[in-house]
Amino acid sequence: MASVLSRLLATSMLVVVAAPVSLAYGASTATVGGTTVRHDAGRRSTEDRPSMMGATAPTDTAQEERVTVQGSRHSQVAAGLMIKEDAPKSRSTVTQAFIAHQNPASNPMQLISLLPGVNTTSLDPLGLSSGYMSMRGLTQDQIGYTLEGFPLNDIGNYAIYPQEITDAENLRTINVEQGSADLDSPHISATGGAVDMYLLNPKEKFGGTVDASYGSYNSRRIFGRVDTGRVGNSNVKGFVSFSYAAEDSWRGPGGQNKMHGETKWVDEWGKGNVISFTLVGNHATSTLFPSTHMSDWNEKGIHNAYSGTWDPKNPSSNYYELHRNPFTNIYASAPSTFTLSDHIKLTETPYFWYGDGNGGGAYSENLQKFQWGTQSYTGSVGSYNASNVDQALGNTGKNKGNILLYNPSNTQTYRPGAVTKVTVTTGVNRLMLGYWFEYSKQFQTGPYSLINYATGKPLDMLGGGQNLVLSNGDTAQYRDTLTQTRIHTLFIADSLSLLNNRLNIEAGLKYTFVSRQGHNFLPDTSTGPYINQSWQEPLPAASIRYKINAENQIFASVTTNFRIPMNVSLYDSGAYDKASGYSTHANPNMRPEVSISEELGWRYQGPLVMSSLTYFHYNFTNRLYSQTVQTSGGNYYSRSFNGGGMHADGLDFEIGTRPIFYHIRPYFSAEYVHAITDSNIAASGSITDYVRSKGKYAPQTPAYQFGFNLSYDDGHLFGDYSLKYVARQYSTFNNDQHIPSYVLMNIDVGYHFPDMGRFKSPTIRLNLQNIANNHYLGYASGVQANATSVKGVFGSTLKGSAPTYGIAAPFAALATASVDF
Repeated sequence: MASVLSRLLATSMLVVVAAPVSLAYGASTATVGGTTVRHDAGRRSTEDRPSMMGATAPTDTAQEERVTVQGSRHSQVAAGLMIKEDAPKSRSTVTQAFIAHQNPASNPMQLISLLPGVNTTSLDPLGLSSGYMSMRGLTQDQIGYTLEGFPLNDIGNYAIYPQEITDAENLRTINVEQGSADLDSPHISATGGAVDMYLLNPKEKFGGTVDASYGSYNSRRIFGRVDTGRVGNSNVKGFVSFSYAAEDSWRGPGGQNKMHGETKWVDEWGKGNVISFTLVGNHATSTLFPSTHMSDWNEKGIHNAYSGTWDPKNPSSNYYELHRNPFTNIYASAPSTFTLSDHIKLTETPYFWYGDGNGGGAYSENLQKFQWGTQSYTGSVGSYNASNVDQALGNTGKNKGNILLYNPSNTQTYRPGAVTKVTVTTGVNRLMLGYWFEYSKQFQTGPYSLINYATGKPLDMLGGGQNLVLSNGDTAQYRDTLTQTRIHTLFIADSLSLLNNRLNIEAGLKYTFVSRQGHNFLPDTSTGPYINQSWQEPLPAASIRYKINAENQIFASVTTNFRIPMNVSLYDSGAYDKASGYSTHANPNMRPEVSISEELGWRYQGPLVMSSLTYFHYNFTNRLYSQTVQTSGGNYYSRSFNGGGMHADGLDFEIGTRPIFYHIRPYFSAEYVHAITDSNIAASGSITDYVRSKGKYAPQTPAYQFGFNLSYDDGHLFGDYSLKYVARQYSTFNNDQHIPSYVLMNIDVGYHFPDMGRFKSPTIRLNLQNIANNHYLGYASGVQANATSVKGVFGSTLKGSAPTYGIAAPFAALATASVDF
């Protein structure tokens, strides 16, 4: 690993590459948009900056963190839900001013839920059980996420786990780019926009923060951060933080817990030279929540959970201890900027991503005849074997020869990479060149291992220890793969600033080459043990922004992005049947999903009111889907496939104010989107016919969303009331089943006490989530072609398949006391 990292750094330093690249996408300073704004009793003065647009991109954190949102906490626009923007595309930002009022255990998805286009679902009050997000109807595995410039999406399936990312107390801003990721964003899956997160800077002087929380479902959390201040006479400063959070499951047995640590160090010198380093460590274990079908939801409502009772004489795979989710993550990034001359800047962002964890499950297997590949074997696990398993477990009848085994889905990832950029500024022109390189290894296994039949717990939560060994000496696996992914991305962008920076014209090109080498260790697979696949795509972009006057600006952009197929599409895996083969079939020759996005927008940014209105259109080709297929013999298998096209038109709007009267600041956001499927989708359970989905509304896409926040803050007493309305969302391409619309309301109240000597700003606050205790389905976790039987395009009767859903969190209260020192 050391040799890989050294070679990576050496390569990236030798390549002449780009800087705040995103000018092709028009990224700008995420805080003040190229102008420093100071606020005093509602009056505004401005200090124009000489940079062309003050532009920054995800990997420009070293530059961006030198700029701060001006004005006191209780005077910021919309209570920290809006900032002054200068980007020639849609972008919304949440700042620490808003974050500081929220539940301190909130994960980033929960914190951006009110922004236009964003639809999020929390599965538990503290946000420790992941969550779900879509944006303009596009799902979270189509959205790129970064922290301090490094990528967070899983390199294999592009999933995002918000509970792993960062503690809310350390977040400075979250930028949401609803339409497209920046050119230098290190993603191969961001066809639907991006979310970029930045941490607070270490403080100039020694100090820190401590807070403690307790609430519903035995929720408890502690957090502490120490800032070193400047170390000695140097320019080095840093902070170290730690948190621990735990809660009981709100439905069913079990609970969630998480230990999380973060540190950030910054060294600044000379004119614009900054070296920073961020390290995030996370270790957690949660009890998974089962998804639900609509029939179960109508019958049971929220009372759908794994069992809390274990019977050794009648062991059940539904026992909650067999559905745990342990994971450990380490993220490291060093975004740094070097001023090489008055006209040239070098930006370097090396990073390393490590993850190890699983989602647990259990299945009954027959030790007398275990099917693995085309061969049948007898097996043994621990002291149980084909000859004694029935006597040991008391099996009779249909259970003869069977044993319940723990079968987790393990993933271990090593992911080093770097983005290197150079910016050359000459007069009114700025040229940027860049290169992103990454080489990852992902090991994915599914071992069958022994359960402690006295307690119902797996002997090893990661599936190690006493595994199922077959009579040929092999250890049986549900899946067993190694995926190596190499990414080479070149990008170039040129920006021209005219009319004293009132007009900015930008164009750029990103060329991405991705190769995947896969090794499937399962026997008798359809593709053989080795799979090699590669994809390459040119991604042009252009944008324009014109400032009509100091308050008004208009912008337009067109961008392209692509998403390569998930690594699971390369492999056969799962249970084996002689008639249909493995239960998951490989489809390694799929084309990448490609999106083209256009935006036309207007912003008003006055001293009291700020607003934005954006029209957007996007068009997708080669959409990536998964499908369940029924064979002629009545067996089923799943596969990935290209499902045709989709397009959408819509409007995003947001408006917010500074305090208008009695310290009150309102914020309102809205979205309308008309998303249509352009192709007939292959029917679930059929390989010969299609559902008539062409022209129907796209699933997982609410036509309307509204967000509202009303904030009060007089410097001591503060409070927020927020409301989110989400219209119904289809869960099938045939539009024959949907999630009903819902309303979610939260209240946050607190009080800042005067300083008490060394103790600064002692604060208490109460966060009430889902105050109406609305029980609702948050999202469709398993979209199907059709839920009921229909006639297909070619006349077949196509049986329906039941979509699955995630149940959203109920009412919860959390009280927090905090103090700075």
